[in-house]
Amino acid sequence: MKNVVATLLIASLAQAGWAAPATPVIDVYKSPTCGCCNKWIDHLKANGFGVRSYDTDNVAQHKARLGVPPSYGSCHTAEVGGYVIEGHVPAREINRLLKEKPQARGLVVPAMPVGSPGMEAEGRKDPYKVFLVNRNGSTRTYVQY
Repeated sequence: MKNVVATLLIASLAQAGWAAPATPVIDVYKSPTCGCCNKWIDHLKANGFGVRSYDTDNVAQHKARLGVPPSYGSCHTAEVGGYVIEGHVPAREINRLLKEKPQARGLVVPAMPVGSPGMEAEGRKDPYKVFLVNRNGSTRTYVQY
C-alpha cells in the first residue's frame, strides 16, 4: 500500500511541475583512441551528467561547427544546453554555466593541463584557466584553477 501511495504522490507532483530537474546530457565528440577523453567522461558521469559519446576521426569538424576559437582547442569537444564545452572543463563550471545561462558560446580549457579533470597526475596539478567564449568569439577568464 505504501508503494502505491508513493507512486501516486510522485506522479501528481510531476504533473504539477514539482518533478526533479532532468539530468543534463552532454554530447562528447572525441578520437576513438584518446584515453584522457574517457577519463573526462568518467568525471562528468561521476558529477551527475548523462553522456553520449561519439568517436570520430574528425573532431575539428565539430570544433568549427560549434565555434571553438582555433587557438583554444583541446582533444575533445562537447555540447550541452546549447553551449560548446571544449577540453577538460570541470563539471562544476559546466553546471555553473547551465545555471547562469550567459549569452555566450560556451567554455574552453585550451590544451590539456595536468591536473584538470581527465588529466590527473599523482602529485602534480598545473594552474589553468577556464575561458568563457563570447558570441563574437572573444574570450574572458571564467575561473582559474
